[in-house]
Amino acid sequence: MTNYLETLHDGYGQFFKIDKMLHEVRTEHQHLVIFENAKMGRVMALDGAIQTTEADEFIYHEMLTHVPILAHGAVRSVLIIGGGDGGMLREVCRHAEIEHITMVEIDQAVVDMCKEYLPHHSQGAYDDPRVNLVIDDGMRFIANCTQQFDVIISDCPDPTGPAEVLFSEDFYHACHRCLTDDGILVAQNGTPFLQLDEVKTTAKNIQGLFADAHFYHAAIPTYIGGSMTFAWAAKNPQIRQQPLSTLEQRFAASAISTRYYNAAIHQAAFALPQYVLHAIGQLNKH
Repeated sequence: MTNYLETLHDGYGQFFKIDKMLHEVRTEHQHLVIFENAKMGRVMALDGAIQTTEADEFIYHEMLTHVPILAHGAVRSVLIIGGGDGGMLREVCRHAEIEHITMVEIDQAVVDMCKEYLPHHSQGAYDDPRVNLVIDDGMRFIANCTQQFDVIISDCPDPTGPAEVLFSEDFYHACHRCLTDDGILVAQNGTPFLQLDEVKTTAKNIQGLFADAHFYHAAIPTYIGGSMTFAWAAKNPQIRQQPLSTLEQRFAASAISTRYYNAAIHQAAFALPQYVLHAIGQLNKH
C-alpha cells in the first residue's frame, strides 16, 4: 500500500498509510483525495494538507461550534464559511434554538464528495430545513452580505491559495460588520508551534477591531504540532467571561452529547502557553 505524505511544512511532516483510495479528483479549485486509514478511518486532504479524519474530527468541530454558541447563550443565526465536509454544520444543527444557518462553501465538489464518502461528518445535516447552503467564495459573500449573525465560524483551510483572503484584514472587517451587537467570530488558526506567524497576523488584524480579541486551543492529533489554535473575536468583552456554572447550565439545557467539549474544557481552552501570549502581544518579553 502507498502512503499519503503531507506537504504542509518544509522539512517536517507526517504520513498516512493509504489502505484504500476512495476518491481522487482535481476540482475547479483544488486537488482533493479521500482514503481509508486503519487508525484514523476515512481521511480527506486538499492540496497536500490533511483536512479531517473520522477518528478525531469531533474535537475540532465541537470546539469551533459549542464554545461560541454556549458562551453567547442566545444564538439564533449562524454563518459558517467553509466546512464543506459537513462536520461543523452537524454540530451547529444540534442546537435546537438556532433558527437560521447559512453555510458558504467555495467548492460544490467538496460537499458532494464528503456527502458520499464522509457521511458520518454531516449525518444528514444538509437536509435540515434551517440550513441555507450557498456555493460561493467566502470573501465575496461576506463583503456583499447585508444580513447579521450572532456567530460566524470560519472553517477554512490554511492561508494558501483560495483560502488566503479568509485571513486578511478585509475579511475580519466584513465579519465585524455582519455580526450582531453580541456577535462572536471564531476561526481556525493553525497549530501555533509551527504556524505562529498566522497567529500573529490574525492577532494584529482583530485586536484593534473587536472589543475582545483572544485565542483558545484544543489538542487534535491529526494536525501536525498537536495543539490547534482558534481565533476568538467578540464585540462584547463580557461574553467570554461566563462563569463555569453558567456554561454548565447552558450545556445541560442543550441536551447535546459530546465526546470532547464540556464546560470546564471550554473555560480552560482560553488559557494559553507563554509563547503564544508573547506572540499575540499579551505578555511583555523579558
